[in-house]
Amino acid sequence: MNIKHSKFKNSGILFELLVRQITTDTLDGKDSKARDILQHFFVKTELGREYKLYETLSKKTNLTEAKANVVLDSLIESSRNLNRGALRRQKYNLIKEISTNYDINKFFKHKLPNYKSQAALYTLIEIKATPKFSNPELEINNKLTIIEYISTKTTSKKTTPTVLDEYAGYDRDLKTLTYNVLLKKFNEKYTNLNENQKIVLKELVTSIDNTPRLKEFYNGKVGEIKNTLTELNSKVKDKTVQIKINEVVKILPSIGKISKVKDGDLINLLQYYDLIEELETTHVQV
Repeated sequence: MNIKHSKFKNSGILFELLVRQITTDTLDGKDSKARDILQHFFVKTELGREYKLYETLSKKTNLTEAKANVVLDSLIESSRNLNRGALRRQKYNLIKEISTNYDINKFFKHKLPNYKSQAALYTLIEIKATPKFSNPELEINNKLTIIEYISTKTTSKKTTPTVLDEYAGYDRDLKTLTYNVLLKKFNEKYTNLNENQKIVLKELVTSIDNTPRLKEFYNGKVGEIKNTLTELNSKVKDKTVQIKINEVVKILPSIGKISKVKDGDLINLLQYYDLIEELETTHVQV
């Protein structure tokens, strides 16, 4: 089973397209049916509640990567409280109403500037709502899309320190204490960190104030992960999984000479080790 984005079911996209249609109708001097549709389906409805998640995402910009992760986790967790049955019915009736009053192809033809982030949020919400769904690559890619969307937009030349920048200024004792807190937090999120993930966090303690060493460590781990995934792929029998692993290997990024290791880069390492562990336990045939 796979989860694909559908603009016909994305409440954030549907809301924005209705607003654009209202504007178009108004400029054309028409009474806008889209205004009635929007009010009927998005005011005090389950569809309106889901749209609030997209609206919140659109308002969160210029955040540090650490705060971006918190925002994303909160949005996904909040989506669990939605009534999935009511949402399905309301979206079906909404599309039916739109197609009755407008040319559906023209209606969805508009390009939206934040389409990628909305599509990513939709996919993550659907993943959260699908029991026993497991596709780490899909989840990682969509999380990265959103984190980049809300953490890289800035019009100011001043840069806000990231978690790693702040951590670099700690003395040794405080770094050790912070490492223990990080280890506890990650264990709570990932159940139990494996040895490779603990190594990543330990390196954070010893190399955070040594940018070249941390970059060398990160690039070395990326190389190891690529080799491990390639080796595991030769033992996987599922062709679909093999294709996905190959794509992950292709997109694994190294840090260039003029770039810095960011918060999200180390988070990625932890998640890629999660992927390796899952492959070893569920897909590899010895």
